Amino acid sequence: MFCDQCGKPAGARGEHARCVERRLLEPPRFCPDCARRMVVQVTPTGWTARCSRHGERTSA
Repeated sequence: MFCDQCGKPAGARGEHARCVERRLLEPPRFCPDCARRMVVQVTPTGWTARCSRHGERTSA
């Protein structure tokens, strides 16, 4: 598993304190399954993030 904000291995949560804060306001930037950079679209009603291998995730 990987961090969806920085793309590094998820590991200990202490290493990703800034990522936890960013996650509250921003959509994921990296796929948590493979750490690939995702294509993200933000709309007034939410966001969609698409990984070329693992498909789409949404805020809904």
